Amino acid sequence: MKERFLVQGGASLSGVVAVDGAKNSVLKLMAAALLAEGTTTLHNCPEILDVPLMRDVLVGLGCDVTIEGPVVAITTPAEVSPHADFDAVRQFRASVAVLGPLAARCGEAYVALPGGDAIGSRPLDMHQSGLEKLGATTHIQHGAVVAKAEKLTGATIKLDFPSVGATENIVTAAVLAEGRTVLDNAAREPEIVDLCAMLNSMGARICGAGTSTVTIDGVERLHPTQHTVVGDRIVAGTWAYAAAMTRGDITVTGIAPGHLHLALSKLKVAGAEVETYDSAFRVRMNNRPKAVDYQTLPFPGFPTDLQPMAIGIATIADGASVITENVFEARFRFVDEMLRLGADANVDGHHVVLRGVEHLSSTDVWASDIRAGAGLVLAGLVADDVTTVHDVAHIDRGYPRFVEKMRELGATIEREKER
Repeated sequence: MKERFLVQGGASLSGVVAVDGAKNSVLKLMAAALLAEGTTTLHNCPEILDVPLMRDVLVGLGCDVTIEGPVVAITTPAEVSPHADFDAVRQFRASVAVLGPLAARCGEAYVALPGGDAIGSRPLDMHQSGLEKLGATTHIQHGAVVAKAEKLTGATIKLDFPSVGATENIVTAAVLAEGRTVLDNAAREPEIVDLCAMLNSMGARICGAGTSTVTIDGVERLHPTQHTVVGDRIVAGTWAYAAAMTRGDITVTGIAPGHLHLALSKLKVAGAEVETYDSAFRVRMNNRPKAVDYQTLPFPGFPTDLQPMAIGIATIADGASVITENVFEARFRFVDEMLRLGADANVDGHHVVLRGVEHLSSTDVWASDIRAGAGLVLAGLVADDVTTVHDVAHIDRGYPRFVEKMRELGATIEREKER
């Protein structure tokens, strides 16, 4: 049965909130466990819906997976099935992360085209092209991407765009390839660094993670390991923008502030006080935010996953803002829901112009993806009455204990079944 959130406007959030491991990392780390026979254990895992979904994918491939709170243990057998279960894979995008490990470990992979958030086209052409450079053949057949390779061999690969998913699949295939792979224009996200750190602890030889050129010297085999998942910078950024929008005071722990440098800098320009520590930061806002322009770009640019929060703060800012989306073309579906709340917004291609209003007006809104759902809750906090956010299963896929943490910070929010 579907659920919804009832969000009371007028709250000012304050307190301390801890960030769990990153959704955009843990699922890829679970997939990478396919590369080594034995038990790989992950710590600081977020308790979100996508973790058991990835468990189902791995179990379908022959693994034994146990989840005990923030600890996930994946036992990979000597023989892994190359066929990823269609029903499980189609439920979320990150399932495609098994493509590289299966191609490397089995010499073949059959992975259903993944599902996930409705934020625009996310083709697999760069994933396929990268694997082909390593010596595989790939094609789409009966709704699945098929890759086959008798032997993977290192190559020089340049991505047309620093795709996170393509970088992950190429790296996880190249670690067991023969020879050296040089990946240019690689994604630089902290989650890529986290993946490469775990792979190196498994015996891989990867240099340059976090830069645009990653070098991988293939090894014959990897061994299982233990690894602690990096903190979730998108969840941390959500709390930061919640503090600024509600004129609150929130300290966020469990995150490297450098992973959110630009997002926090934008809040300073908007008038917030921002203090950073080794693994935490504090955001305080006393007045109405000032209007700030944003454009989303791959890391270290402003994250596309925080674009709904940028729109949210712009809707109530003093002045006009322009938000430019350069990553996912359909992400402005969120604007339609903000218009329901009384935002003054006009979309023009991949730009949206927002003229701030002092308060939003509460109504019913629908989440189209994880981040849009969280953004709508933040908008509800600055509306005049009770806002009902529908389809909140999206939010549960990316935000552990979201309602409980909101309440601990002073929000009035209820979860209830849809009638």
